[in-house]
Amino acid sequence: MRILIADDHDLLRDTLTLYLEGSGGFETDSVSDFEDVMRRLDGREPFDVVLLDLNMPGMNGLDSLERAMTAADGYRVALMSGFATRDVAEQALEMGAAGFLPKTLPARSLVNAVRFMAMGEQYAPIEFLTAAEDTPPHPLSAKLSDREMQVLKGLTEGKSNKQIARDLDLREPTVKLHVKTLYRKVGATNRTQAALIAKEAGVF
Repeated sequence: MRILIADDHDLLRDTLTLYLEGSGGFETDSVSDFEDVMRRLDGREPFDVVLLDLNMPGMNGLDSLERAMTAADGYRVALMSGFATRDVAEQALEMGAAGFLPKTLPARSLVNAVRFMAMGEQYAPIEFLTAAEDTPPHPLSAKLSDREMQVLKGLTEGKSNKQIARDLDLREPTVKLHVKTLYRKVGATNRTQAALIAKEAGVF
């Protein structure tokens, strides 16, 4: 099963590659912008599923999704996003996308979703489509990625990196990297300070 991962974040691409190839039965390739996606599709490289980030360079929202689906001509194209609304997800599915994958999806669930889509089915998490629309993001949370917010929540709960990694189905070194990045973004120097900043801001 050959998968094209299109996302401009190196960590996400590497993580998806690690989990997909580690689960067996997958061969992955990756690109970091939309024009590279189109070059691969126009060149008729065979992919069972194309995972397309909604916000990477060159993407123009659902118009680019439609363009990719047209170029794929039978290949399965799914949309990924950490910030898309339920409305965007529903529109993508109505257009015929293979699926919609929130970037907060646990790795094991994502692997199963990719297998599901490669079989010709359409995938989207029921809990995402049925959830109430989110309120506008808090200024502090707007600085952080979805995954960094999940890690920060773990810090406010007093959890160790190992516990957070287990909860989020991540490797501990990956959690350490997220912790270091969110320290810089929120202006913290340690775990306690980061947790206090989050609690004082009323994020959790």
